[in-house]
Amino acid sequence: MKQQKMKLASNSGLKHVDVEFDSEYHAVWARLRYPDRPCISNGLIKDLQQVQSLVSSRVKKAHENDDPERLRYQILCSSEPGVFCLGGDLDLFIQLIREGDRARLADYAKACIDILYASITGYGLPITTIALVQGETLGGGFEAALAANVLIAERSSKFGFPETVFGMFPGMGAFSFLARRIAPAMAKRIIASGKVYTADELYELGVIDQVVEDGKGVSAVHEFIRHQQVRSAGFEGLEKVMEQFNPLSYKELMDVVNIWVDTAMQLSGKNLRLMEYLVNAQNKRWSDTKATEDNFQLINSA
Repeated sequence: MKQQKMKLASNSGLKHVDVEFDSEYHAVWARLRYPDRPCISNGLIKDLQQVQSLVSSRVKKAHENDDPERLRYQILCSSEPGVFCLGGDLDLFIQLIREGDRARLADYAKACIDILYASITGYGLPITTIALVQGETLGGGFEAALAANVLIAERSSKFGFPETVFGMFPGMGAFSFLARRIAPAMAKRIIASGKVYTADELYELGVIDQVVEDGKGVSAVHEFIRHQQVRSAGFEGLEKVMEQFNPLSYKELMDVVNIWVDTAMQLSGKNLRLMEYLVNAQNKRWSDTKATEDNFQLINSA
């Protein structure tokens, strides 16, 4: 099916997100792009803020006008093969912690939860948010996937929270999101383990809504939308029941962020060196992956 590019303002300057509008499915696709390491950089945050502002304003206007063609679904995925998102900007974290710059670290964290809260609440509007994971997702990337109303993953995808390795914990909603999908004790176990989980393991635990074969993710999203559209009233009612049963407040996320920032500012030199080791390993792996892709493209174009 052909998708049409959503017309953005001429000065949008998006470098980290590709936005497409699919009129047949009343959906908007936000595909993450990573010019550098596939992490949640300030550039990515700014682009996501701009995309969310655009989408929410369009949805709100169409909803108020009772437009039958309004956007009903937002899908977050990655344009990079094999990776959804490797998490927060650890290079930036290390720099700010060493400089003792609590304010900038707190600003970064708040910007992240602003984005995630908008996703999990659907902007307070009748729109379903979907995360499609097709590859590795760690830390903040895992949190971003969990912040969607629906999480669909391809079978080879991997998920984990490595933060405990360097004395931290995921502070942008991980526990809050997980504990609304599964038992709080199991949510704590997943976070504390530092283990990398497969998509099938998380599906069995109730974390992931659907696992599909590799390469079938986009068609699975389309099938989910078709299935939901036929029974839209029932699904919307069920979502309202779930929100009423266990509502998530912005204050809850903000309180956790404050604990996260306080913990980060107390990290030892050893903790920061372990963080640097992880960054270096990710940088090497990412540069090797990009080099392989570039070589493959050169061979195909020859």
